[in-house]
Amino acid sequence: MKDADARALLRDLFDAALAAARPATCLAPYIARLAPPKGRTIVIGAGKATAAMARAVEDQWPHPLEGLVVTRYGYGEACKRIEIVEAAHPVPDEKGRAAAGRILEKVKGLSADDLVLCLISGGASSLLALPAPGLSLSDKQEVNRALLKSGANIVEMNTVRKHLSAIKGGRLAIAAQPARVLSWLISDVPNDDPGVIGSGPTVADRTTFAEALAVLAKYRIDPPAPVRAHLEAGAAGRIEETPKPADPRLRRVETIIVATPKRSLEAAAAVARSRGCVVVMLGDNLEGEARELGAAHARRALDLVAGAKKPTVILSGGETTVTVRGKGRGGRNVEYLLGKAIEANGAPQIWGLAADTDGVDGAEEIAGAIFTPDSLARALAKGHDPKAMLHDNDGHRFFESLGDSLITGPTRTNVNDFRATLIVPNK
Repeated sequence: MKDADARALLRDLFDAALAAARPATCLAPYIARLAPPKGRTIVIGAGKATAAMARAVEDQWPHPLEGLVVTRYGYGEACKRIEIVEAAHPVPDEKGRAAAGRILEKVKGLSADDLVLCLISGGASSLLALPAPGLSLSDKQEVNRALLKSGANIVEMNTVRKHLSAIKGGRLAIAAQPARVLSWLISDVPNDDPGVIGSGPTVADRTTFAEALAVLAKYRIDPPAPVRAHLEAGAAGRIEETPKPADPRLRRVETIIVATPKRSLEAAAAVARSRGCVVVMLGDNLEGEARELGAAHARRALDLVAGAKKPTVILSGGETTVTVRGKGRGGRNVEYLLGKAIEANGAPQIWGLAADTDGVDGAEEIAGAIFTPDSLARALAKGHDPKAMLHDNDGHRFFESLGDSLITGPTRTNVNDFRATLIVPNK
């Protein structure tokens, strides 16, 4: 297989994964089955896919509605009845805080005849940034930056976020009672836990203030004094906990996951098989340090090379972590790929792609990258030291210098990371 053909196949697999999670497609069957309420329909939500979700609802549901959703800068859609606000991600800003406050106000004072349709996708934790009483936006920003650099996984990060919020961890659903609350979620988290997706603003929360404190202690994060005081007060029972699964106030809440990483991986696998490839599926919920997982996947590919009689594709999803120690431009997908490229060490039969399905790897407007059998050789010819760049968390600069960055622009969906390894057997 020629290099151009290998690259094209990997990109086709990624595009198939994205197509399976397009809001207009994955929401259609649920919109078709939704009956209008006797009262008002209020559409709210947050996340990188949420504007596209709102557009799908507007386009496919002919009944009266109104609402407000918040999405990442550049991820908006042209809607007529639902207001779209763009705000910052992954560190929240004032626009996100103000939008979250307005969303909370929109669901107050509703009746039992009203329907709150909540649209949530990955990114909502940062975009729906309404600090708990006594906390400021700057407090939340400082903690968020520390968590992003710490190596904490998404469950741990969102445990903290929920307990610093006036809206997450089920509090939005409580505010909307006695209205019916129906949430449609696009999952970007391992195991598709609704309480973790976007920090579960309409979902019962199983985590506690004490667990949030434990996360900060585990990663040696010293939060602002108001944050520590707030969490300690909650752990001591002086602040009400987030609503738990048995809370009767959540009895009129329904949650449906409309798109998942697994379904996207299965769509990519179908394309690979149609091209004559053997598919090895490693799962949609892989976690751990990105560079270490990349090295492990390279070793897996090297083990398969000798016995491969047909092209083989290894697929996986999930959300790795990066413990930031350097000063480079990095993201978890390029860190994974650089770790994989170094471990593969120029093996002539191995290509790879890793990208975030939202189009943003880390804080860069770059989805991820592709590595090829000659990535290391080309980098060395340019005077780069791949191991030093990995040590400096400089994966984006590594692949950008080779012309191998994967840039999609806003995808308007988000089903977590997509990783594919292509093994082409020797002739």
